[in-house]
Amino acid sequence: MPRKTTTPKEYVERLEETLSRRTRLDQEEALRQEGIRQYRILQSPLIEELKREGYDVESLYALRNIGRPYKAAVPILLKWLPQVEDWHLKDSIVRALSVPWAKPAALLPLIVEFRTAAGPTIVDHVKWAIGNALSIIADDTVFDDVADLVQEKRHGRSREMLAVALGRMKDPRAVDLLIKLLDDEEVAGHALIAIRKLKAREAASRVEPFLNHPKAWVRSEAKKALARITKLPR
Repeated sequence: MPRKTTTPKEYVERLEETLSRRTRLDQEEALRQEGIRQYRILQSPLIEELKREGYDVESLYALRNIGRPYKAAVPILLKWLPQVEDWHLKDSIVRALSVPWAKPAALLPLIVEFRTAAGPTIVDHVKWAIGNALSIIADDTVFDDVADLVQEKRHGRSREMLAVALGRMKDPRAVDLLIKLLDDEEVAGHALIAIRKLKAREAASRVEPFLNHPKAWVRSEAKKALARITKLPR
């Protein structure tokens, strides 16, 4: 079959399309580099304060990876947390506080940040990170706060890790709340994780239907939860 010949007009159109794509990619890269530059400027006062405390790091990511607990940095991070407006930097601070040694100091400040965060989806990203931090450090002292927030549907999928945080609670109300959350599609899969952690045998009959859930990871969590529950001595 004869090869189709490209007309001069088609050649020019393809060339223009290629050049347009390259220009767009160059513009996107320039914006990315400018975002990095602005981020470094914003974080520099915080980094300088960390250095004065003895943490010779160039970023919060480096702080998180120094290989030892950075307990003395926690008060500095908590001081900056409510002051920062840039969501990238706030997210970095929250992730730096997502460590066991941030407890108990970070508990209430993180709760406050979750409650007061407002805005579009990009803020939900930070709220999810806060929930993740609480899933690492939460305890019964903030049970009522976590219980309230995880049931407020206006927080959407940002509540996912708050459900997981309930798995750290010894309060007997945690199991009842998690069973209730199984009816909430946005957080049901994460409630299964917490139910497994709490070894909540009383939830078994409510967990079983999730073995047929359309999402594979939810079916997997249901299976793991039931396996953990059924191994308990009677």
